[in-house]
Amino acid sequence: MKRTMLMGLIFGAMAVGGYTDESDGIFAYKAGQFEIYMLNESERDGNTSILVSADAALIRRYIPASGFKHATNAFLIKAPSRNILIDNGTGSSGIILDKIRKLGVEPENIDTILLTHLHGDHFGSLQRDGRAVFPKATVYLSDREYEYFTKTNVNQGAVNALAPYGSQVKTFTPGALNSRLTEIIPGISPIAAYGHTPGHTAYLIENGGEKFIIAGDILHIALVQFPAPNISATYDMDASMAAAMRARLLDYAAMNKIPLGGMHIAYPGAGMVEPEGSGFKFIPLNQK
Repeated sequence: MKRTMLMGLIFGAMAVGGYTDESDGIFAYKAGQFEIYMLNESERDGNTSILVSADAALIRRYIPASGFKHATNAFLIKAPSRNILIDNGTGSSGIILDKIRKLGVEPENIDTILLTHLHGDHFGSLQRDGRAVFPKATVYLSDREYEYFTKTNVNQGAVNALAPYGSQVKTFTPGALNSRLTEIIPGISPIAAYGHTPGHTAYLIENGGEKFIIAGDILHIALVQFPAPNISATYDMDASMAAAMRARLLDYAAMNKIPLGGMHIAYPGAGMVEPEGSGFKFIPLNQK
């Protein structure tokens, strides 16, 4: 208990002096000179039926009788020389745009957009009425993801979202976990986290000797999948690969003591990971 409280105090103190408001779904962290803001687009009642091979006893063990919340998040990073958006939600009612504006950033000020993958709740704010919402942004995504969803098994919504950006769309090959990673932009390196989708990508942020991982959809129901990372969700296109990648990424974060954030983790959307039994324990960054 004492260790948990201490960890919460340390990493709660990392919150930057900018806008942080749980009622508004914005939470701030800092890694070196990088200000990292979790932007919550929505929270709704969660549904454990999306879990694959999770028996009733497992559900009762980890899910409160009162239920739980399922979040949809994006992340804004204010770096010294650019504004970076990692994913951008469903586009519902312009909520993500409203939140970046509260942080003093207009859509025209976004220089870089990094996509974890091409599911609709991650690219939905990219275009409106066929026009780019972030007209000056370069949009990056993995080559496997781009190939699969725009050519092999076409997701027309993704094609439409990327179309207004034309040559501003760039692809890359993410590095393997525990290998020498290559920065795609200064301070941010993509990590191959395949399984949820063919080209699903996590991002390692590093500045001033401090690190932070944005894990995308490596988890969908955190309350179960941290302690039981072998449990995948129906949204995972390759359940076995997703489970193996989840375990590896969580172990990496735990062993290296790197805070980890995700697109479906309830507020504050990120925390520390520690080994516990055959799985992991999650300590939210604002837990005291």
